[in-house]
Amino acid sequence: MTDVLLFLAAPFVACLILVAILGYLGLHVLEREIIFVDLALAQIAALGTVVSMVFGHEPHSAAAFAFALGSTVIGAAVFSFTRTKESGVPQEALIGITFVVASAATIVVADLAPEGAEHVKELLAGAIVWVTWPSVARILAVCGVVGLFHYLFRQRFLAISEGADAARAAGIGIRRWDFLFYLSFGLVITVAVEIAGVLMVFAYLVAPAIVALASSRRWGVRLMVAWGVGGAASAIGLLASYRWDFPSGPAIVCALGLLLVSYAGWRRVRRV
Repeated sequence: MTDVLLFLAAPFVACLILVAILGYLGLHVLEREIIFVDLALAQIAALGTVVSMVFGHEPHSAAAFAFALGSTVIGAAVFSFTRTKESGVPQEALIGITFVVASAATIVVADLAPEGAEHVKELLAGAIVWVTWPSVARILAVCGVVGLFHYLFRQRFLAISEGADAARAAGIGIRRWDFLFYLSFGLVITVAVEIAGVLMVFAYLVAPAIVALASSRRWGVRLMVAWGVGGAASAIGLLASYRWDFPSGPAIVCALGLLLVSYAGWRRVRRV
């Protein structure tokens, strides 16, 4: 048992760090009704990584990270400047088509890269179980900086998420703060996708936040619930992955799905 705990220690700590930041960001995403922004930015980051491979860079190299981050910054700028009241087109539709185009482009570009299909599979499923302590330290540093930034300017981010019209009336520059939100969000996504994969990152962002929003209207309570759900699913998924040799990322995603279904069933029973 000790060997199991030692082997899973670094992956579990990495999961907790991702749960902490993505659980918080997920609450903003659901409040803003831009659910697919994570998938879109994650896929844009994956596209950047695949493009770097065409130029001969290794998937986890500094150059690949720079390509992924640069692509994400462009996506953040596009999403922040397409949020207008006058366009008549829901921003979620623009985010959705961006995800589809980025996914298609990733498949096309992957054909040009050596072993591109295998790397695309890894970008989707991740390899969280093989994460090392140096990678954990890097994730902690990035997520810590983003978390501190959001804490310092939490009033502006909360105001926009809870009501963009009221925030605009209060004199808050929506586009500027949206860009900063997407930029910080994209930085986390770029780091997270590299080790956890697109599917796991999206599940961390949405599933815990759904339970949290249904549990309370207070942000402090919501955070505790989101972190608890994400942490429990991470432990269940990693243990199942180790015990039955499942892919770790998909196992955690399935655990999140089971917890979400269980919570929905519990709420239904309570109302009967």
